[in-house]
Formats: sequence, C-alpha cells, structure tokens
Amino acid sequence: MSETQVKRTVCMWCHDHCKVEVHIENGRLVRVEEDKEHPRSAILKPTVRACPRARAAAEWFYHPDRLSYPLKRSGDRGEGKWQRISWEQALDEIASKLEDVRKEYGAEAVATSSGTYRTHDEYRRRFFNLFGTPNCIGQGHICWGINNMVSTALSGLCCNAVTPRPGITKCVLLIGTNPRQAERGSWRAILNARKEGAKIIVIDPRRTETAEWADTWLQLRPGTDCALLMSMINVILEEELYDKEFVDKWCYGFDQMAERARDYPPDKVAAITWVPAEKIREAARMYAINRPGISFNYMGVEQQANVVQALHARFILSAITGNIDVRGGDIGRPPTQGYISESEIELGDKLPREQKLKQIGSDRFKLLSWEGYDMIQSNVERVWGRRLPETHHCFAHAPSVFRAMLTGQPYPIRAMISASSNPLLTMPNTDMVYRAIKSLDLYVVMDFWLTPSAELADYVLPAASWLERPCLSTACDTAGFIDGGEAPLPAVKEGEYDRRTDYDLWRGLGVRLGQEEYWPWKTLEEAYDYRLAPLGYTLKEFSSSLNGHFVPKGDSSTPLYTGKKSYEKVGFATPTGKFELYSTVLEKLGYDPLPVHKEPPESPVGDMEIAREFPLVLITGGRFLPMYHSEHRQIASLREQHPDPIVQVNPQNAFELGIADGDWIWIETPRGRIKQKCQLSKGIAPGVVHAEHGWWFPEMRAEEPSLHGLWISNINVVTDDNPDHCNEISGGWPLRALLCKVYR
Repeated sequence: MSETQVKRTVCMWCHDHCKVEVHIENGRLVRVEEDKEHPRSAILKPTVRACPRARAAAEWFYHPDRLSYPLKRSGDRGEGKWQRISWEQALDEIASKLEDVRKEYGAEAVATSSGTYRTHDEYRRRFFNLFGTPNCIGQGHICWGINNMVSTALSGLCCNAVTPRPGITKCVLLIGTNPRQAERGSWRAILNARKEGAKIIVIDPRRTETAEWADTWLQLRPGTDCALLMSMINVILEEELYDKEFVDKWCYGFDQMAERARDYPPDKVAAITWVPAEKIREAARMYAINRPGISFNYMGVEQQANVVQALHARFILSAITGNIDVRGGDIGRPPTQGYISESEIELGDKLPREQKLKQIGSDRFKLLSWEGYDMIQSNVERVWGRRLPETHHCFAHAPSVFRAMLTGQPYPIRAMISASSNPLLTMPNTDMVYRAIKSLDLYVVMDFWLTPSAELADYVLPAASWLERPCLSTACDTAGFIDGGEAPLPAVKEGEYDRRTDYDLWRGLGVRLGQEEYWPWKTLEEAYDYRLAPLGYTLKEFSSSLNGHFVPKGDSSTPLYTGKKSYEKVGFATPTGKFELYSTVLEKLGYDPLPVHKEPPESPVGDMEIAREFPLVLITGGRFLPMYHSEHRQIASLREQHPDPIVQVNPQNAFELGIADGDWIWIETPRGRIKQKCQLSKGIAPGVVHAEHGWWFPEMRAEEPSLHGLWISNINVVTDDNPDHCNEISGGWPLRALLCKVYR
C-alpha cells in the first residue's frame, strides 16, 4: 500500500503566490495542483490545471543539477573548481571573513543583493541591520519597491496590483503590463471582470495578448507614459469628469496639479507619445465614466527613467476619479494587522543613524533611501500603528554600489552575499557587475543552481525551495490576510542532500558574529510560531486548522482595509492627512512635487547624435511563460516550450534590414551587443524592438569565459546603469526606451 499525502502551501515561483496542494507518495513529490478550496478561488475561478511551472515541480525538484551540499572554491574565481564542505565549515569561514572585512573597512563594506521578494528577506534585513551595514541592494528600484514608495508617499497606502472584482469593477487600466504572461491569477480575475461588463484599457508599445482583449489600446512611444497619463488627467479635468466631492474633501494640492496638467493637452501629447489625440480622449473618458476602476502596472513603468513621475501621474488619475479606497477600485493596503509583522522582525532601529547615512546613493537618490523611508513610514506608523517593511521600500543604489566595489568611492565595498539573486543576469551593465564581483575579497551565493553569478563565488550554499521550507506569506506585509503552510518536503535527506533555508544562513552567521540574543528561534518554524502567537496559533495549528489562510479582524482604530473608505475613519497616512496630488514628501526631499514628462536619456527626440547610429528604440523585460526572470532554463519540459531568446521586430524594419523571421540577429547599443532570435511582429510599432531578459544557457560550459553563455543573449550586457541616466528621485535604472540597432 502506498502512502499518499496532500500538503497545502504557497507556491513561490512567481508573485501570484498561488495556494497549492503538494501531492506526495511514499515521501516523493508527485505533482502540484491548485488549491480549489482557497478563499481566493471564488474570485479567480481557477482553471483545472496549475501553471506550467507548477506542473514541472517534480522535474524541477529532482533535477540532477540542483545544488545539494555547500561548495567552496578550490581554483581561481570562475575556474569551475569546487570542494564540497559542511554547513558548519561554510558558516564558520564566511563569518570569520565578514568579521575581517568589518574590522578593516567597517561594516558598511559588506553588501547583499536580493531578488524578487519570494523568500525570507525580513531575516536578511535583521542580520544586516544588526551587523551594521545599510548597503542592501535589490530590484526595488525597478519593481514593487518604487511603486509602493510613490503610492505610500501620496496616500500612506500601497495601491498596487489590485485584483478587480467581477460585477463591481467597471474599468481596468493596464499600463505597460501583460498579466496574461506575468500574473496568471490577476489575468483570470480581469477576464472574469470583463465577462461582467468591465472595460479594459491597455497602454503598451506592444500589442500583447492582453492588448488583444482591450476595448481600447494606446500604442505609445516607449518612455512617454507620464505625458500620456497627464494628458488623460487634462481631459478629465477639462470635461469635469472627476469626483468633485472626493477631490474637495480629501485631496491636497488640486489647483497646483490642475495647472501642471494644462501643459498636456491631447493635441500636444499626441506628438510626444505617437498616440492620436482622439484615442487619448477616448481612454480618459472611458476610465473616468466607468467607476469604480482599477489601474495596474507591472513592470513597464517601473523600468523607465521617468518612473517616479509616471507613477505619480498614475495615482493622481486614480485619486481624482474617486477610485482610491473603494470596493472594486484601487484598494490601498496598510500593514497587515494581528501578528508580528515583517517590519518588527527587521529591527531597523538597531542600525545606527550614522550607518544609515552611509547608505550608498542616498545622498542623491532619496526616495528609496533610509531618509525617504523614515519620512514616509513615520506617517504610516502614526495612522496604522506599524510600518511597512524596509525590505521592499529601502535600498542602497545598486549601480553605485557596484561602482564602489571597483573605485573605492565613496568608500570600499569588499564583500557581498547574494541570496535569491543572480546579479550577472538581473542587474544592468553586466560588464560592470562582472568586474565588480571579480574585485571582491569575499563573494557568497545561496541558490538552487550554479548560475553564472554563483560560478564567480567563493562559497555556494544550496537553498531550500518553497517545497522544502515552511511559509508565511502576506504579500509584502500589506495583503490584509496571511497565507502559509508547513514544509511539504524535508530540506535535508541523509545521503542525498543537505539544503537549508536562508533563515538558517542569516541566523547561522548572526550567532557566529555576536547576534545570538536576537536569534532566539533555532528554526524558521519556531520563528513563525513566534510571529503567529498573537493570533493564538502555532504554524502547525495554522496550517492544519485554518488550511493556512487567515484574515485578521481590525478594530475601530485600525480597520481591516477592504475598500470601505477607511480614510473617513483615520484619514490618509500623509503629512497633510489627505491624498497628496501635490506631494509634500517629494518637496521636502528636494524634488518636484508634481509629475512632469522628461525625455528618456537615450531618445530619438532628445539625442539625435546617438540616434543616427542607433535609430531603434529598445524595450526589454516583458514577461513570458514559462520562464520567470533568469529561472527555469535547465528544466527540459519548460525549455521545450520556449527554447530560445526572442527579439520582436516590426516587419517593416526587418524588411529594410534584410532580416527574416527566425534569423539570429545582433542587438547593439553604445554599451555592447548580444544576439537573439528574431520574431516578426506587426504588434510592435515601427522603430521599436523588444528583447527578452534573463537568458543564460545552463547546458553551456560553466567556467570562464563562458559562464554558461552569460555574454551571448543576456540583454543586460547592453542596458544602461549610468547614475546620470537613472531617475533623479528614486535612482531607478532605465531598462526601457534605450536606443539600439539590429542586424543579422
């Protein structure tokens, strides 16, 4: 008789955080299916089958190339020679080397790079705050971090990635995002809302699968989102389609904002954006009239040089139409209540102020710095009783950190730990990142595979996946509910593998470096028991009796945020207590308090000299199934679905350049060139090309110079990290609206 178990947990292979059932027979993973009993299923109406990544779970889990034991470099860096060691030896030696760096250069000389917030980053921050370094880098500048910080600065709430409510939501505005490929759960909810009559507006340079379903599609020139959104605001104000009651009572700075919007009439903006003026008016009216509506961006806006200004305009558009904090609209989210939060775990108050001031890039790019974080979160804490986590809102400036590794300015960075991160694939200007990593005294990687970044490490540590670790998920501490579950499978199996959670890494180093009093929980399970204690549960009880899903109840002072106009009870968590169309936070930080369109650093309009040699506009980073960033290239069933890196080219441009569908072509910018396979697409505007990101080839040679084909098709070889070209407020680097040329 075989023994069959079904364990519920949260899949962490993308940001949908789907609740899943893990089927195990005789201790072996068999399959992963969606959890049809989960409360969210009533909204999403899940399909019969799980996503391609979940269906490949057993193939992924038992892949022979997965890291199983700690490795120590035995040859030159990048030579591909490794020695297997124990966890105890690895942690002892890494801790000793970190202490050596701290004694010689100061704690700030140690940095860490994180990925996409699908692991235990609150414990990473706890370790580094106690260690004394402010130099945590990640994707926050170009991902949810900047979205969260702009919306929180304006409203005191996170107003991103809201799921539409079928039958209630009347309009869905999608800006530079393709949820059909990027957010499977959100896409199902959008289609369900459409069946109930909701209008769909898509703003995107490409006619994606999502755009195919749109009632109106605005094909804008890359990098001009702010101008387009400000023009929609202009139309709504001119035609008096805005919510006068909400604006009069709850918005700050309306007159100043209206004056700025007058600079963006549709006829003028049509020339800037390539979108006909009447299409702009049509979209503005559709959005303003069909209320409540939601707006959704993921991640096109976040990855352009004018990111803060575009996001500012997006949230103004939502506010003046009365779509903030209403059911079916843009439901902003305060910190989740009822349990020990991520911000409490991080111990940000343990990092001395003098160390916070050393955060690299914070003197120039202030919004995501400690200064910006403390300014914004003090208002959140005043209203909601706790802060949103620094993990997703506060970062050192990655391009500046890599420069410090090479130049020693403003001070040396001599060590870095990358966990859930592959910076050679996911950071801009790969050559800069490569030379910076090679210059370090110590580089440690914790991952599932020997990635190109791991091949340059001194120590590589095998990470436990979401299938081997317990989970407590609150979607960045703002979801209003808690999901989770026990570990479906063991992380350690005698004689086969010895993997650990990243909690084990941070606690193991912390105990060795004098932090033992701050790590009373020996395991991640114990740490989660502590966090759930205020609710009266252990993780085991939470997983079994509640099926790993809990919605905490709010009280009169901190009501559970469900789109019920909570601002009428507590106001907005901003300096003025209102939604700030005119941002006093940005003004105090020294920036323009209102949105303004600026040409991208490389532009066919703004830089004619570069445009003569590089006449095409390059956009990168569009999501595509079944891959996720730089993951899954070694999984055969997934790779068969998408074997090659694809660059989309308009047929008119391809004909002029002698390029045929399926040709391998060079993509060249002022920083270098890589090759990808051409896909002719009438859905992309003439003069624009789109290249995929995250591409490396695990099947290729590991050692240098190959590094698994790092330099062949990795689009970040040609992207821009020049701090002068980054957003002046946030420091976000431009991955969209670059200039390039393509040829066979």
